[in-house]
Amino acid sequence: MEPKLLWGLGLIGASLLLLLLEVFIPSMGVLFVAAIVVALAGVVTLFTYDPMWGVSGLLAVLVLGPMIGYFGLNIWKNTPIGRRMIGSKSEAEVEEEKQAELRQRDQMLALVGMEGETLTDLRPVGVARFEGKRLDVTAELGLIPRGSRVRISEVEGNLIKVRQIS
Repeated sequence: MEPKLLWGLGLIGASLLLLLLEVFIPSMGVLFVAAIVVALAGVVTLFTYDPMWGVSGLLAVLVLGPMIGYFGLNIWKNTPIGRRMIGSKSEAEVEEEKQAELRQRDQMLALVGMEGETLTDLRPVGVARFEGKRLDVTAELGLIPRGSRVRISEVEGNLIKVRQIS
């Protein structure tokens, strides 16, 4: 084979490798620029060997470059570095948050039936004290004056509904 052909194909291959490395090694674009320069050098070398090889090399760069970038980024976003840079959470963090939400939901459901005293007028939203804890509550029916005895009747997410005790 001709040395110009080998050099042209080698430079294009090296540029595609540099593009793939850019995805996994944070170089702030240095490897990307190097990949473009090396690809251009490879295409020019192929054009000096034979115009048909030059067109083929140019098409290869225009098709394979974006494909490698796309597939590299799809792989990269699932790596630990990619997840950190994107801000995605790991499976362990997602599971930990899910467990914390379940614990909080169970704590909120345990409040149903507790009795306390309103610290503010409930119009219909206000503050009440239950076993020493201040909670934001919503009156189920009408207005409830300050200092009234109330019972938690329902919890929906973070919304605590109360009824006045007669």
